[in-house]
Amino acid sequence: MMKPSKTTIDTALIKELAELLSETDLTEIEVQHDHLRIRVARTPAAVNISQGPAVAPAALAPAVAVAAPAAAEGADLSKHPGVVASPMVGTAYLAAEPGATPFVDVGSVVKEGQTVLIVEAMKTMNAIPAPRSGTVTRVLVGNGQPVEYGEPLLIIE
Repeated sequence: MMKPSKTTIDTALIKELAELLSETDLTEIEVQHDHLRIRVARTPAAVNISQGPAVAPAALAPAVAVAAPAAAEGADLSKHPGVVASPMVGTAYLAAEPGATPFVDVGSVVKEGQTVLIVEAMKTMNAIPAPRSGTVTRVLVGNGQPVEYGEPLLIIE
């Protein structure tokens, strides 16, 4: 009978990731190696460590930095004039496939109708178009993040 292996948590790595968050003003960062995934975020759940196989395609993609959530700033971004809100419940993907270049990044100039991300719902990939032309100033979701109807996804100004 095989004994389950114990994974040693590298607390120095977690501290280094937390310092990186502070230095760069990121709100979360995630790293994965084999079946160990470490996520450090500036949200109520400061550190999330899980062991086991990744289940989402996002786990295969590199970690993506996201802008500060609305709650952290005290502002309701759903009322922002340049908000791109999710038209459905699903999973947001910032790129066409794992490892691909994201459709947009902060600072990207977009044209009305250009695909800015994908929301997967019921095994259907739904391209989300830019509702207006402008510059992406905030990306409010991470790659592979579940989203709700009406949830702000990004800001175009």
